[in-house]
Amino acid sequence: MAMWGGRFQEATLAEFREFNDSLSFDYLLAQQDIQASRAWAQQLAQAGIISSDEAAQLDAGLADLAVAIEADAKLPLQTSEEDIHSWVEAQLTAKLGAVAKKLHTGRSRNDLVATDLRLWSKLNAQHVRQSLLGAIAALLTFAERAGTAVMPGFTHLQRAQPVLVAHWALAYVEMFKRDVSRLDDALARLDVCPLGCGALAGTGVAVDREQLAQRLGFASAALNSLDAVSDRDYVVELSAAASICMTHLSRLSEDVIFFCSGEAGFFKLGDAISSGSSLMPQKKNPDVFELLRGKAGRVVGHLVAILHVLKGLPLAYNKDMQEDKQGFFDLMATWQQSLLVLATVLPHLSVNEAQCRLAAELGYSNATDLADYLVSKGMPFRDAHEVVGELVVHAAKQQLALEALPLAELTQFSKLIGEDVYPALQLEAGLQKRAALGGTAPQQVLAALTGAKQWFEQA
Repeated sequence: MAMWGGRFQEATLAEFREFNDSLSFDYLLAQQDIQASRAWAQQLAQAGIISSDEAAQLDAGLADLAVAIEADAKLPLQTSEEDIHSWVEAQLTAKLGAVAKKLHTGRSRNDLVATDLRLWSKLNAQHVRQSLLGAIAALLTFAERAGTAVMPGFTHLQRAQPVLVAHWALAYVEMFKRDVSRLDDALARLDVCPLGCGALAGTGVAVDREQLAQRLGFASAALNSLDAVSDRDYVVELSAAASICMTHLSRLSEDVIFFCSGEAGFFKLGDAISSGSSLMPQKKNPDVFELLRGKAGRVVGHLVAILHVLKGLPLAYNKDMQEDKQGFFDLMATWQQSLLVLATVLPHLSVNEAQCRLAAELGYSNATDLADYLVSKGMPFRDAHEVVGELVVHAAKQQLALEALPLAELTQFSKLIGEDVYPALQLEAGLQKRAALGGTAPQQVLAALTGAKQWFEQA
């Protein structure tokens, strides 16, 4: 029996019911629906709508139902109820009889589902937060293991300047730290309780909504009933935070895929996180990072979907909002799984230090250091840039590194160049010069790693 069946005299069309019902996915909200119902029963008793004995019966029945769900989360799917709310009520009615029918007094599925989804979002966002911290911890460990290993940094996917491998890893730590911040911001804004707002205009029962919010673990009660039942900003915010975080994870994956390629050879994939080819026996594929990269698109797609669902809705509740759950549930699960996978696979990723160093030494990545050397001799930077550009062309024609050119050839381009240029062109010299805050000098990277570990301990 539908919760709204009294108004109708004809049976529901089977095709409509299949299209309309949501139990197949909102069963995931069972524990939250039970939690909200237990708090609501207490408020009904406090308001004198039901007796204390009836409240105790309802609470005990709901507690038993929670235990049953804990044992079998898919228990509701064994029935043909419309949604999780009607399932909970039907189960209580079968167990308690008429008293169960009093539970829905003064509330609507509109404020109930809004409450359930907020409770679910709070719980699962906290799980994601822990997984995000786990991914950060794995990156910090990777940075520590990398030590002072040096690799080429890239712009436009062209070798640019040498950086420490740890500096590369810490760049993603900074991104994930921002993701934690965004998640915390979203959690703070969703921490509002809609229960007691009814269908749209508020409840007719004299309940203490602030007390109700506290019982459910919310920071406060929603201040406007129209907004409370129709607000899904928190779904959008969490979806946006997930999309940004997954974009960071996708960029990291793309780096690793390239760094593990035969063309680069900077990183090595452990056998435990690699897959092979059904045809080519020599292949060792970074499938796990390709999957992480691909799942970012899936998450972003869910964000776009919920924005399109909400963009044209009038106040207050509309059935379109039933489309807020399937994609969101998948998004949160995908987000958490991806972070867990990243934390799991990073320990199986190693650095080929010799190949990294060789690549950093090639490609004239010390050209900027030569320009800086000329600036230190009094030449304006723009002139130094021009001179070094000509020197790179000259060296490339001979297939020589800048530091391999004889002094006599170097001085043909500038008389300011002396024997002291050769130490300045060494890899370590260039790294040491990047000692300003945020730079790749070993001492700066060590300080950044220390700071990130301190942040992690307080997060």
